[in-house]
Amino acid sequence: MFLKILTVAGLATFEIYAAIPAGFAFGLSSFLIFLASLAGGLAGAVVAAFFGDKIRAFFHKKKPATDETKKHPVITRLWNKYGIAGLGILGTITMGAPISIAVGTGLNVNIKQLLVWCCLGVLIRCSLFTTIGHYGLQLL
Repeated sequence: MFLKILTVAGLATFEIYAAIPAGFAFGLSSFLIFLASLAGGLAGAVVAAFFGDKIRAFFHKKKPATDETKKHPVITRLWNKYGIAGLGILGTITMGAPISIAVGTGLNVNIKQLLVWCCLGVLIRCSLFTTIGHYGLQLL
């Protein structure tokens, strides 16, 4: 059981969309799936926020800096329309926290503020999709 919970949390570190269905496939309760995916999603956001610059600098030592706005036009539109809250919450719900934080780093956003909004987005995303999965399975 511990290994299943750890697997759900590990999957949620990278992508919550894969973690929640995996938790239901493992037969875990909805509450455990929510807690494991929330813990993994928050861990992924924190790792992306605090180690993102170092990881990017390591892989792009000799490469010129690229414009993040061309790589992620959806998140750039969110940034232009809603600011840091939209990038944090809506970007996390649509694209994921690590991608939102990476784009925010490229846009020179205050990472601590963005992390707070991304954590709120992870909480909303986990609760929403766990609830949908729980009631969806009850229909079967």
